[in-house]
Amino acid sequence: MPEDTPTPIDDDSVYRELGVPPVVNAAGTKTRIGGSRIRPEALADMRRAADEFVELGDLQARAADLVADVTGAEAGYVTSGAAAGLTLSAAAAIAGRDVSVMDRLPDTSGVADEIVMPRTHRTGYDHALRAAGATIVDVGTNDPHLGTGATSVEPWELDRAITDETAAVGYVQKDYTRPPLAVVADIAHDNGVPVIVDAAAEVPPVENLSAFVDDGADMVVFSGGKGIRGPQTTGIVAGKRRYVESIAVQHLDMHVAADVWTPPEGLVDRANFDGVPRQGIGRSMKVGKEELVGLVSALEAFLDEDRDAVRRSWVDRTERIAARLREAGLAVTTTEPGGSSVAPEAVVSLAAVDTAARELVATLRAEDPRVYVGADGLHEDEIVLNPMCLTDAEADYAVDRVLAALDG
Repeated sequence: MPEDTPTPIDDDSVYRELGVPPVVNAAGTKTRIGGSRIRPEALADMRRAADEFVELGDLQARAADLVADVTGAEAGYVTSGAAAGLTLSAAAAIAGRDVSVMDRLPDTSGVADEIVMPRTHRTGYDHALRAAGATIVDVGTNDPHLGTGATSVEPWELDRAITDETAAVGYVQKDYTRPPLAVVADIAHDNGVPVIVDAAAEVPPVENLSAFVDDGADMVVFSGGKGIRGPQTTGIVAGKRRYVESIAVQHLDMHVAADVWTPPEGLVDRANFDGVPRQGIGRSMKVGKEELVGLVSALEAFLDEDRDAVRRSWVDRTERIAARLREAGLAVTTTEPGGSSVAPEAVVSLAAVDTAARELVATLRAEDPRVYVGADGLHEDEIVLNPMCLTDAEADYAVDRVLAALDG
């Protein structure tokens, strides 16, 4: 494989101007390498938004209507990413409409602050829940790995773990997580607590925007910068109005005199609060007017796009990647959407070659432009190429660099 494969990155790349190596992204919608490509129509609307001013509460109320329409939830809210959505959801579950509790979060002395989670749903991302002052109480075992037929978490375990100290039940939505969300929601609601669902990377398919609400989620969190292709710094919370209202007043700029506080109708009912909430725990998670407009624009475009055509393009690109790698003698399988990816992927086994997956990944990331491939399977000596964030030219380049690195 020639070492001088032409780069698909334009010479006028802003990152090259800044002296930063750009990335050819064959890893998918990963935050650390910039998420996804923002839709052109969203970028155009963001540019228009930058030239004017707006009351952010009014804009959030408009976004809330759109989110409610597409999810079937009572209300919605735009956050600065999915992790911020989780923090604000936890804050809403803990504080409710109590402005005195809001004022002292993450100090939760004297109030229920526990979030019960199946142990197999625990991830590093639940730090976002703990940031609001929540204490995670996990339940269950790892018995399925013993091969006895046992499940990770029995419904009765969740039921028994909910006490007077419980503020919510946490749930991470993946195709492998158990018990089913509908079962967990019934248990939580029987005990009078809400369910917070982390579904950050679960869109597309578009049906998932409403599926988790239908299954009983009180607050469900999506990323706005992955499959929706909005600004990377956006997320969506869809859920019950009382929780979205609490999120709003803990997030919006509350530097306002009580005499002139007129929160947007439909988003916040002033009568539910015995005073103006002070700057809340979400104040540092600001969403700008440009990002808000960009998310609304991207969400509308996502709903209108030809989803079959998008899927066909992913399948075709994955098959072309796989075919070229197989021609070079590598063992490649292609996957169906599911698990950790909403797109098909080319999974490459390096077990039969001299270069270990870890070495290959490190080599590719050290190039200019950097080439990122999926690295979740390093322990099995596998790499993954995901089509979602690649152009056809970039896909060809990524394959060229993988083969060049193996030949070298």
